[in-house]
Amino acid sequence: MWTVYFKELLELLRDRKTFIFTLLLPIVAMPMIFGGLGYLSSTIFKKAQHKELTYALFGKENAPGLSERFAREKGLREVPLADEGAIKAAIDADRIHFAIVIPPGFEPAMAAHRQARVTLHYNNAVALDMTRKRVAAVIDAHNGALREQALSAMNMSRAELRFALNPIELEELSTAGTRERMGALVGGFLPYILLMVCLMAAMYPAIDLGAGEKERGTLETLLLAPISRTALVMAKFLVLFTVGLTSALLMVASMGLLLALFGGSLEGGLAQMVRAIGARDLAMVALMLVPTAAIFASILLSISIYAKSYKEASGMISPLMMLLIVPIVVAMLPGVELNWFWSMVPLTNVSLAMKELVKGTMDYRMFSAILLSTTLIAGALLAWCRWWFNREDVLFRS
Repeated sequence: MWTVYFKELLELLRDRKTFIFTLLLPIVAMPMIFGGLGYLSSTIFKKAQHKELTYALFGKENAPGLSERFAREKGLREVPLADEGAIKAAIDADRIHFAIVIPPGFEPAMAAHRQARVTLHYNNAVALDMTRKRVAAVIDAHNGALREQALSAMNMSRAELRFALNPIELEELSTAGTRERMGALVGGFLPYILLMVCLMAAMYPAIDLGAGEKERGTLETLLLAPISRTALVMAKFLVLFTVGLTSALLMVASMGLLLALFGGSLEGGLAQMVRAIGARDLAMVALMLVPTAAIFASILLSISIYAKSYKEASGMISPLMMLLIVPIVVAMLPGVELNWFWSMVPLTNVSLAMKELVKGTMDYRMFSAILLSTTLIAGALLAWCRWWFNREDVLFRS
């Protein structure tokens, strides 16, 4: 068995495609891609928050106070337009980011303590819409000043004024620490990345070990060797298991190294979360990958053994990947938390367990149950793969 194992592993390592998917992607490409995306998204968000927005304001004479507040606001610059009919063209041409139209009767409505309305023109068909938020902040500040001014005329004390403005004040005291809050945001993506790398790394070798052997005509020669079919299945399974697990573990190690080297440049809650994740947490994440890699290896090898050709195996494995993504994505849905029900759902339980480990809120009784159930599933799938390999009508389909 071990002779076949090392022989198959050596052949895979000599293949350039396997080297790229097994070593280069998890060690270098994936961490750099996600690290770069994280840095880029953070930079874009900060830039959008402080970007200078140009605007046009119509009806200044109807609300001098509001007009002055927009003029004083940092990061806003007024651009004159001929009339209101030019607003859409100016926004489409990026001459302005938004326009405010204040109708006649605004000041009389304010003086009579009646609600007035202003119109905001802007393009909200963007992924990161900061324009409305920044305009709303200016309007809210002006509303607060108007409320305070109106209530102050009633000769209220400061305490009475606070009551009139905000009768009930909500004080928030979260029981979740910084690591738990940030882990809930970041932890959902970690298992998706790791499990997909584990699956994709074993996919191409799996096709070659089963369907590839059939196409090359070497499967018959291998079956004539003085070795049992069970040993052959175990050798091929261990190759896929090694490739998938190694890729995922290398990615964990490379991401840990990147965080150790550049984690100091992170800011806020994310930096605190990264510093709180210890070696034990990473070791437990790696432990969850062991039975998961065995599940993937058993399923991929069974499909490859069944396929008549490399092309057929590729066509059968592609929809399988979509199917396996579903339980992983379920763990990212709002309201799906680790409990005894979800701890029994394959792949979803592993994803949720990894999320809890990142958050630092893992229930170790559930961790043991998930590890045991996933190991049993992996063993059952391996036994099925062995039975599948012993069927002549599967090995030599015409």
